[in-house]
Amino acid sequence: MNDDLRNIVLGLIATAISAALGWLARNAVWRRKLRRKQAFLGLPEHSESLLVVNRDAGGPELAVTRFDVFALLELSALIKECGASAQVVAHDAARQGFGERTEFCVGGPTSNRRMAAHLATLLPGVNFSSETEPGPDRASFQVGGERYRMERGVTEYVLLARLTADQGPEARPVFLFCGQRSITNQAATRYLARNQEKLARKHGANSFVLLLKVVNSQAYGPDVVELVADVTRVAKSPLPTPRNSHRAA
Repeated sequence: MNDDLRNIVLGLIATAISAALGWLARNAVWRRKLRRKQAFLGLPEHSESLLVVNRDAGGPELAVTRFDVFALLELSALIKECGASAQVVAHDAARQGFGERTEFCVGGPTSNRRMAAHLATLLPGVNFSSETEPGPDRASFQVGGERYRMERGVTEYVLLARLTADQGPEARPVFLFCGQRSITNQAATRYLARNQEKLARKHGANSFVLLLKVVNSQAYGPDVVELVADVTRVAKSPLPTPRNSHRAA
């Protein structure tokens, strides 16, 4: 073998080794990111999770609004990326405690009994208005001492929460997407999908409750979402008397 041929062979070997090392490095980074995502969402590979949705009050069949269906699709993509599976369960048929399986609960407490139970048990500092007559407080909710009123299609609010009920590091979390309208539920699931890495870095496996504002949904749909505040502490505290109200200027 002459020098030129030897140099070509050595170059090919070096290229192959570099490519293999690059692939291994990229694979290691991908696996590390996947493990962080699985830990944050409580979705180890091959694990099971629950998607809890509303049931039509007029019959026994599931009847989910269009935007809540979109929310479920957002969540299903996250679950699939983690290598886990999901079971869709009606809100009045989900009878299990906390920590057994990761749960994604979608919908406001007036139409989702499971959500109402979670708020009463885990977030006593949150209260949703049950008024059905038209008026400024319809679909409004109170977090701590602040009341948040909805201006339909212009300014709407939704809570995004990750809760673990203090059952140890192995307990699976409950995710709540609790909005004033179904489109805000989808906005919250999309916010989680887009920001889950940042949220995982900030909160780790700890509980959090975020208040989000959906801006001009009649024009932008669920895409324009602003973080109003981290309300974890006040949402977990007993509810005080309302002090201030918020609505669009």
